[in-house]
This record gives sequence, C-alpha cells and structure tokens, in this order.
Amino acid sequence: MDIAALIQTISISALPVIFAITLHEAAHAYAARHFGDTTAWAAGRVSLNPLRHVDPVGTLLVPGAILVVSYFAAGSAMLFGWAKPVPVNFGRLRKPLRDMVWVAAAGPAINLLMALGWAALLKLATILPYTSYTRPLGMMSLVGIDINLVLMALNLLPLPPLDGGRIAVGLLPYRLAAPFSRLERWGFPILLLLLFTHMLDLIIWPVIVAFRRSILLFFQLI
Repeated sequence: MDIAALIQTISISALPVIFAITLHEAAHAYAARHFGDTTAWAAGRVSLNPLRHVDPVGTLLVPGAILVVSYFAAGSAMLFGWAKPVPVNFGRLRKPLRDMVWVAAAGPAINLLMALGWAALLKLATILPYTSYTRPLGMMSLVGIDINLVLMALNLLPLPPLDGGRIAVGLLPYRLAAPFSRLERWGFPILLLLLFTHMLDLIIWPVIVAFRRSILLFFQLI
C-alpha cells in the first residue's frame, strides 16, 4: 500500500474527472437554453465554470472514496461520480420531443470532444522532451481520455433517466415512447443490477475500447 502513489493518482486524476463530470452537465444546460428552456440559465447553470456544477458528494466525496477503496482493495484505481443534474423543463423546449434528443446528446458529445482534447494533449506530451512536466501531463491525459469515454458510453445506455434513455424517448413513436419513459423510476435500480452483476462491463467496455483505440490511432499514439 503506497500512500505516495495514491496521492499521485488523486492529483493526476482530479482535474480530468472534475471537468468530465461537470462540463457534461454544462453541455446539457447550454443545449437546453439554445432550444428554448431557460430553467438552467435562471439557475446559473449555463456556465463552463466547473464550480457551478460540482456536487460535493457526487463530484468530490464519492469519487475520492471509491478511488481510495479500490486502490487499497484491488491495487488499481477506479473512478465514478456525478455532478448536480441540470434542471431541464422539456415542456418549454420549442419542439419537446425533437429538442429533447439534442439536449440529452449534448452531454455524451462533450465527453467525446474532451476525450479528443485530452488525446491531443497526450500527443503533445509525447512530442515534447521528456521532463517532470510532460510525464504528469501524459498521465493526466490518459485519465482524461478514459473517464470521458466511460461517461459517454455509460450515459448513452438506452435507459431512462440516462441520456440514452432520453434520446430513445425522443426518437421512438409516441405509442412506444410513453410506456418506455415510465421505466425512469426503475432506471437507477436497473443500473445498479447491471453494475453488480458485471453485465454493465460487458455492455459498455467494448464501446469504450473501440473508441479509445480509434482515438489513439487517429493521433498516431499506437
């Protein structure tokens, strides 16, 4: 149990994790305002300032606790967390069903964009001379790529209230969308069941691995 290594892991992971979680919610807020709902704007959530989206429990306490427990129990770091959900009144969108899709898709889309941004920084770290600055930049960039792809893949699951569930409700015919949307109250228990039975790994990891490999190939990092 190397405390110094754990502290280094937390230091390297903190920035990419906070940005991945909070800017995901910021993207929802920007999209909602663009399509006519000012609820998030009135709440001060249309902002790229991560502090406006940080949930003390979900963004700081839970990821930190999971990181420490997983590190000492399994010898490897694992991360999971969430930000304050953005308040969206879908009824105030100009075309609720259509615009719901765009508002929901904005979160995973910004995670993909951030994964590409971190990959660009990783490329920069490999090009520059190896120093005490480029090494942590490279490590931080790898975390940034992975955490953003995990959040993207997880949120695209077609399960209300995840973003993928919102997208599915917006795309399905009404006769199917209405009963499907009623799954929302069961969404979190279903997600926990998938997590604890390891079915979630089987569903999302092939997507994460495929995107990760594609991004690294694009930037000629493998």
